[in-house]
Amino acid sequence: MPEPSLSQQNLREMASRWLSPSKVPGRFRVHEDTTDFFRVEYDDVVVLDGATYLIRHNAKEQRFGLEDEVKFWVKRAIDLQDGELKILKLVFYEKFLSHVGDLEFECYRSPRKEARILDLVAGHPGFMQGHAVEDTGGNLIRVLDFINGRPLSKQINGLDLDHETYFYERLPGVLNRFKEAVEAIRFLHENREKHGDIRRDHILVDREDGRYRWIDFDYNYRHRENIYGYDLFGLGNILVFLVGMGDVIVRDLATRNPDALNTLSAEDLNLVFQNRVVNLRKVYPYIPVALNRMLLHFSRGTHVFYEQTSQLVSDLSEVLEAHLPPPETAEEKGETNDEPGEDLQQEHPHCGG
Repeated sequence: MPEPSLSQQNLREMASRWLSPSKVPGRFRVHEDTTDFFRVEYDDVVVLDGATYLIRHNAKEQRFGLEDEVKFWVKRAIDLQDGELKILKLVFYEKFLSHVGDLEFECYRSPRKEARILDLVAGHPGFMQGHAVEDTGGNLIRVLDFINGRPLSKQINGLDLDHETYFYERLPGVLNRFKEAVEAIRFLHENREKHGDIRRDHILVDREDGRYRWIDFDYNYRHRENIYGYDLFGLGNILVFLVGMGDVIVRDLATRNPDALNTLSAEDLNLVFQNRVVNLRKVYPYIPVALNRMLLHFSRGTHVFYEQTSQLVSDLSEVLEAHLPPPETAEEKGETNDEPGEDLQQEHPHCGG
């Protein structure tokens, strides 16, 4: 393989524009082929179609139960041309089976699907932005713009409020933002695409404007019935999480609210996660019937499922208009710009899995 045209001196000069002198490496390892992504390490340089990226740390998993698990194929990087922070998603393939009720989905990672969706959603404020480029090994690398934000799951779990205060003062604004996020998924579906891995940590709350932005589109799945069923179930799980101000776990009710626990049956629980309560009106009786009815579509007792994202948007709009108070702005509640900006020389938390 021919040597990259950039000299070590060139790279040091480029890096010195964005790093303090003590942080500039004496020598860089340069990669044009990222097939062995384990070899791409801190202070290495990746060259993609003439663009040069200085690797910082690997991203970490944010999923419940897997926090801090390193994702070696997802790299945080500095674009040495302009100093912008980027996420480089290298090629990593995996497959697994997932179940929603009696339906089985074969899920797998598809870099080409994510590249296709990045093209589709270019300029759409509800999604992460970026582009795909092949390295010299034929690997389709996704170069993503850094989002200054944190996962929706952490924002909700970090609130220091009782549920009733949250329900009346914060939830209307949260659900308005979530409706925008559901409409973004509807945009995908209307274009015959699907997200493939809808989870609460795959929505980042942008600190610039409070908007919910979807990340991570590389999962695909083979479906036997509704092409959008897996996405819809993911949206339902997020909705239940938001209304409950977190997961309402059966065993926690034994000490926190035993009276509510005694009213629950198996049909009130999540279709898949059977330790989570979906019939939240039995725990929080001030939840409107219309909103609770939406949640029950994702319970073990349901016989009716959402088949289209437009149905979920319609029901959510009706609930917001007729059953919840108008939301206060995020700025009034201090929900945006809640943490100071980070210096370019520091590491950043955004992870794209």
